[in-house]
Amino acid sequence: MKILIIGHMHTKRDKRVFKTVEMLSREHKVIYQYYSTEEHKSYQEGNITYIPLRYSDPISLPNKINFKVKLKNIKNLAKIEEKILMLIKEMDYDILYFHYFLTRFPLKSFKIAKKRNKKIIYDIHEYHPENYYKHLSGIKKALKEKIMWYILKKQFIMSDKLIFVSKEMKEDMYKILKIKKPYLIVPNYANVTLKTSKKEKEIVFVGKTPRNIDYEKEIINKLILFGFKFKIIGMDSEYFKDIPHEFTSFLPYEEMMKELSKASFSLVSYESFGNEQKNYFYSFPHKFFDSIAAGTPVIINKNFISMANEVKKHNIGVVIDPKDVNGSVQQVMKAYENYSSILENIEKFKNLYVWDKEKEKAFINFILN
Repeated sequence: MKILIIGHMHTKRDKRVFKTVEMLSREHKVIYQYYSTEEHKSYQEGNITYIPLRYSDPISLPNKINFKVKLKNIKNLAKIEEKILMLIKEMDYDILYFHYFLTRFPLKSFKIAKKRNKKIIYDIHEYHPENYYKHLSGIKKALKEKIMWYILKKQFIMSDKLIFVSKEMKEDMYKILKIKKPYLIVPNYANVTLKTSKKEKEIVFVGKTPRNIDYEKEIINKLILFGFKFKIIGMDSEYFKDIPHEFTSFLPYEEMMKELSKASFSLVSYESFGNEQKNYFYSFPHKFFDSIAAGTPVIINKNFISMANEVKKHNIGVVIDPKDVNGSVQQVMKAYENYSSILENIEKFKNLYVWDKEKEKAFINFILN
């Protein structure tokens, strides 16, 4: 069995994408396309044929001619997607696995695979109607979402099987599109578990992607008065200059998990800098699963429905309303008073949030059978 995995604009070691490559390549041939900022030739290691496609970073230009940067980005992406389309047309494979759709050829890429009688697996990481061009607003946003729902329905119809990050995302999309397809829920499980005997009175924020945490910063500043420290794992920014904090640069996964395991709480509460809601409501980011696997309770935004449901179900953290600053501070302090019972629950349920042989077997069977 040969599987062509389209990573699109995901980097080679993207956690979710590369995990699927690793699992499927154990017993089958995998052709793996991903993006790189360096010029590399295709190469093979074991059962995996790596196909890096170069995406040149835009040159730095003044804001007044920023449209040139955007134009350069569009041209770069167009070149990559033309090459991906050729892979779908010409490569020898049995299964086509999309980790993202081709924005220039959102339906043509699916049609080519169907015409070649290939099995199509579509892994929906994001809430595409909102996430795609998330900076749009007003009439443009409404028109974009209408077009995207049309495209998504056509993509679903042409797909043989679908994969979602959360049950809530699947239910919402199936309800809107009035469609049913074989599916599997595959959250962003952690890869390892950790347990530390020493916890710092510290709240950590994990990730390299900028997030809007204006309300959360007020909460953290008040918690600092109660003796908590705040640490950012993986980045620093001028955005955090109004809050006392420590930070680390980007860390390898194992080191990141060790840092995470030392904290009392992991903050998973924020807003997008774009116009998207459901993409966050139904999300299951790595930082949520990594936190639980590292033995660290989570502080979850109440609007993050999928994560909040898990926290309430197993009592593995605290759910807050960030706009209620004082109420959120009280919730965190209450959780800290009952900290030992939360840690006990995390130890009891953490295996639910980590990859294991049963989860891997279920994934592989779903793809191949």
